[in-house]
Amino acid sequence: MTTIQIRIDEKTKKSAQKVFHRLGMDMSTGIMAYLRQVTKKQGIPFPLYTENGLTVEEEREIMHDADEARRGINVSKYMSVDEMFEELKK
Repeated sequence: MTTIQIRIDEKTKKSAQKVFHRLGMDMSTGIMAYLRQVTKKQGIPFPLYTENGLTVEEEREIMHDADEARRGINVSKYMSVDEMFEELKK
């Protein structure tokens, strides 16, 4: 066995301890379970979200689409709201 030391704010530590306690484990067991999943999955074993509540990939797609729209790529221009709704019905 080896020892790992991490620095984390007190609020996060206490919140995590409460969760682990409800799951019937201590902090050390919870972190070991997490690290085993990282190894098994060969990455973070859950989706990571940006401050906007999106996955990194979702945010990247939105930024790409917004950039294309600014440059006039893949943008439809309608003469009226009725034309837009007609196109949406297709």
